[in-house]
Amino acid sequence: MVNIQPQFMTLSALLANRLFRIPKYQRAYSWQKKQREDMFKDIEALRNKGGMNHFMATVVGLRRDMITIVTDEYRVIDVVDGQQRITTLVMLLKAIEQKLDRRLNTEDRLGNELQELLVKPDELCLILLQTNHDTSEYFANYLRSGKRTKVAEATTLADRELLSAMEHCEEFVDKWNDRIELLRIIKNQLTFIFHEIDEEATVCTVFEVLNNRGLRVSWIDRLKSMLMAVAFQNGQGNVKENIQELHNTWGSIYKTIGLRQGMSAEALKFAATLKATTRPSKPLGDEAAVELLVGLCQSSAVEAINLSKWLLNVVEAVDRFLKDTRRSKAITGIVQARLLAVAIILSEYSDDKSNLLKLWEKASFRVFGLCRKDARTSVGEYVRLAWDIVNNKDLLSGDVEERIKNLSEGKEHSIEWAIVQLENENCYEGWEDELRYLLFRYEEHLAESKNQRFTNEQWNRIWEASAAQSIEHICPESKGATERVGSSEKRIFVHRLGNLVLLPPGLNSQLQDKEPKNKVESYKKTGLLCTTEVAHMIQDNGWSPQQVEKRERNLIEWIKTTWV
Repeated sequence: MVNIQPQFMTLSALLANRLFRIPKYQRAYSWQKKQREDMFKDIEALRNKGGMNHFMATVVGLRRDMITIVTDEYRVIDVVDGQQRITTLVMLLKAIEQKLDRRLNTEDRLGNELQELLVKPDELCLILLQTNHDTSEYFANYLRSGKRTKVAEATTLADRELLSAMEHCEEFVDKWNDRIELLRIIKNQLTFIFHEIDEEATVCTVFEVLNNRGLRVSWIDRLKSMLMAVAFQNGQGNVKENIQELHNTWGSIYKTIGLRQGMSAEALKFAATLKATTRPSKPLGDEAAVELLVGLCQSSAVEAINLSKWLLNVVEAVDRFLKDTRRSKAITGIVQARLLAVAIILSEYSDDKSNLLKLWEKASFRVFGLCRKDARTSVGEYVRLAWDIVNNKDLLSGDVEERIKNLSEGKEHSIEWAIVQLENENCYEGWEDELRYLLFRYEEHLAESKNQRFTNEQWNRIWEASAAQSIEHICPESKGATERVGSSEKRIFVHRLGNLVLLPPGLNSQLQDKEPKNKVESYKKTGLLCTTEVAHMIQDNGWSPQQVEKRERNLIEWIKTTWV
């Protein structure tokens, strides 16, 4: 067994005379508000408790070169595990430095000390280089100048979380009247166990030890370390080249999964499910996925590289699927349906791929959207077809078409059954995402019927907002009925399909309690055809139960022709 000698130290000692680097083959910053709030609560618990320490985390680092900056020497450490916590704490130290009152001698001195800790005397080298997937250098700019970009300007998940963390840290510091006390707690009362490793080949062993001790390491990170261990232990004289190729591949994997929330877990499960040696009937879980992929290596460095490249292919396919707003919004929360879409993207049906995805979209939305079936429906059929597409070279695209069509056959998957779920039913509560997709498709239909070019600009804003911010009740909830009403009643059942439309975020809250006739001009200004259509209906005949029913019938007729 490898001799791992941990060091127990405070944050101040951990950061002293070390420069931390995040290699490109590590994940991007991914902590969210919940993880940061948990850390902040731990820090708050130490307020006025000078003799108490709090154990924060285990940090694993790979020892690199010594470098000299002006007159001081620093050990360069590649962070193997613990980068999320270290990155957050470094941002917290910068936030404190920003908030210190430089008019006071003590705080001015502490501010200078902090800035010299975070940015070394050459004014270039940082205590932590967080640029592995931070292409805009938000982190480096923040440490050097204290300037941060607005969260709304972020274009990737990783950038958004990084910018959110800067804002969150400053908000936390603002709550402390005594910034010196806060700095003392962070530097001296937060403790760590630091594993400083000499050889990269021992990283996998350290991960195994940490897992055996109950310290959480993500499954995808664990897979990476295990595949690298295979390459270290079984390289045929070209270990350095093998490891470099793995580093490059995993750098691309982490760069891609840093774009969107939840991609790493989904891609890992999909990669293993589609590589299973026997035809599966359900997607594999995280642990089973890692076990299968490592087993497929058969202790071969070449296979470790090939499987890493396969995972990269799957990650990129998942990204392409999620980036296509139209298709990714067709179904929500249905893992087996997403797996089939990814399998089609990965397939060799180059000429027929677009048509297969259209059929997938149509069948999946009819089953899970219009017919309101849950995630227990057709699991085996979807998963087996996905596996066959990737593994059965004799399966023709025409065969795939027929099997996709069969997925939406049967009484409870029929368009007639779908209409029953829509007529005079609650199409709002519990159906918000499906409704937004349905109206998105209706907007496409209206644009096409008027020979207009469909633009995604407004719809991208709608998708980014919550359903509550974008779904508009034409007759407001406060002025109608939230339960079905009899045909003789003059009140409007506000959750009916005919009374629902989408608006850009912000406008919905401005109009929510207004009478329909007072919304007409705002509806016209949205630039959305479906909203303008409603505005003209209100102008011509007002907004009565009859108008709601008429619009519902029109939408249902369109649905029948689109999803038949």
